Amino acid sequence: MERPPLEGVRVVAIPVVFAGPFATMLLADLGAEVILIESIQHFPTITRGYTPRPPQELVPTTGATFGGIGGIQTYVDHWAGERPWDRFVMFHALGRNKISCCIDLTRPEGKDVLKRLIKVSDVFFESNAPATMEKLGLTYDVLKEVKEDIIYLSMPALGCSGPHKYCSLFGAQLQALAGHTWLTRYPDEDYTTTQSLLFHADASSGATAAFAVLCALHYRNRTGKGQFIDMAQIETVIPHLGEAFMDYTMNARVQEPMGNRHPTMAPHGVYRCRGEDRWVVIAVSSDEEWMGLCRALGNPPWANHERFATCNGRLNNQEELNKYIEEWTSRHDNYEAMYILQKEDVAAGPVIDQRDAYHDAQLQCRGFFEVVSHREAGTHLYPGMLFKMNKTPLSIRKPPPCLGEHNDYVFKEVMGMSDDEIAALEKEQIIGGDEYISDSFF
Repeated sequence: MERPPLEGVRVVAIPVVFAGPFATMLLADLGAEVILIESIQHFPTITRGYTPRPPQELVPTTGATFGGIGGIQTYVDHWAGERPWDRFVMFHALGRNKISCCIDLTRPEGKDVLKRLIKVSDVFFESNAPATMEKLGLTYDVLKEVKEDIIYLSMPALGCSGPHKYCSLFGAQLQALAGHTWLTRYPDEDYTTTQSLLFHADASSGATAAFAVLCALHYRNRTGKGQFIDMAQIETVIPHLGEAFMDYTMNARVQEPMGNRHPTMAPHGVYRCRGEDRWVVIAVSSDEEWMGLCRALGNPPWANHERFATCNGRLNNQEELNKYIEEWTSRHDNYEAMYILQKEDVAAGPVIDQRDAYHDAQLQCRGFFEVVSHREAGTHLYPGMLFKMNKTPLSIRKPPPCLGEHNDYVFKEVMGMSDDEIAALEKEQIIGGDEYISDSFF
């Protein structure tokens, strides 16, 4: 079998919450050996759960939650278990193909262990609060002295320079600062009732960070030189709204939120279908597509009204038009509506939830979901690779790591420590797995 593209590249990582873990997941999927530096002294809030041992009332047994948003903590089989940090759903979503070791970086001996690991690594990756690495004394200048060609990526919310560099932000604040929150809401509702708890900024900055590392690796292959990557997460979100920013600089116009509507396309929206909370999305961008929509709907008499004959007419009469369309969609299942519309070359697709995704014929045919067995979480389907490569096939090779699961591998095989040295460091709790967890962890 062909080797994955990044086999032989070692990434030492301290990624937290979502953006950093997503970036390192992509690098690990591509074959890089991603070594998570974790701790038995300090619980990684949000990354492996919101609290080390959550009360059962904060572990929901019904309803849809996302990994702990809003304090509701999601664990495998609705049970936190003896080692909740190994059963947290969001960590499982992002932890595949990685390995974990534990080092206390707050102590000089722990810093020395990390530096020894850096000597035999290619990339150091961190996504912590802006001042964290400065306080630990593990900045690029320090690690460059350890390994001259190290690639060091730091991805604070607002970057490593500027008057607000030390601001600590999550995805919600990033999206607000980037203008995303302003634009992605319904015009007649406030922000609190229309904003999602899934943050675009997390995924965009994670994917961009992985790309930046690939660029730096390519540069090092050509020149033999490493470098520091200063990646402001907010600067990965703004280009996704480029037309709105250009509209302001070119036309002095501030775009307003439009909900599901579009400035030039009509009909364009989400329409109720048969069944409970079932919907289909439809977008018509031309007169030809409008004619296709009319054919799909059986050429109803209202479709011949003069006010719907042009794009401007349809834009100016969307309220009435949408009611007519929903009369038709409400008689059909959302997949059925999609098939009928797609047959006439109309852009349409069902709104599906996670349950639907696991049964979706397209995703099943492509083998997107992969079966993964985990010693604490059991065997489940996981979302798979983001793309397919015919020369270097990718897959979930390792399940998400338990806390400190790979200590022996990292300290013995990668770093060459002796059993006596490891025992001494474990005794002082400089290193160790969850069997050595200190009281401060809780």
